[in-house]
Amino acid sequence: MRKIDLKKELKPLYGTTSRQGFVFVEVPKMNFLMVDGEGNPNTAKAYSDAVEALYSLSYSLKFMVKKGPLAIDYGVMPLEGLWWADDMADFSALNKDTWKWTAMIMQPEFITAEMVEEAGAATAKKKDLPALSQVRFETFDEARAAQCLYIGPYADEGPTIAELHTFIAENGFKRRGKHHEIYLSDMRRTDPARLKTIIRQPVEAAP
Repeated sequence: MRKIDLKKELKPLYGTTSRQGFVFVEVPKMNFLMVDGEGNPNTAKAYSDAVEALYSLSYSLKFMVKKGPLAIDYGVMPLEGLWWADDMADFSALNKDTWKWTAMIMQPEFITAEMVEEAGAATAKKKDLPALSQVRFETFDEARAAQCLYIGPYADEGPTIAELHTFIAENGFKRRGKHHEIYLSDMRRTDPARLKTIIRQPVEAAP
């Protein structure tokens, strides 16, 4: 059986070191399981349902691949989120009820739509997951982006995000796309002060 470590292979994108500070990265096209929704992630049942469905399906795929003809063992990738609001002027931690989001988990390149469908059917037989039918399998092309590793409570990200935006502007770029976060820590078991989150913002050359 072959074992692969996707986090190690994609270390510049999913690494846990903060020594580099703010950096620019080139993000290749990758495939994700995704669920869209809206509302406060701390209180909206739709968000917790989405996360549960994404993890359940991701682990079903992992074990299906491990036991199947490919015989590959790999670790399930961390939860990620795209965040925005219809009016970005209202996008703040003080107004989370207006937030829109895409919760997602990256999948290895050998995962196919057919495999996702098969794993989804098997998952549905084992557990009633309200958001399972909302999961889609899609390629996400982020390309050039700026990012940093933030350590601390999610509610205190604001100053770091502002610094990242300043870094982008000072290097001749402007923001595009959606605010992107990658949750490297298990929020259920980690002290909020030690939570590790990659904060990423796609960019393009400023005019």
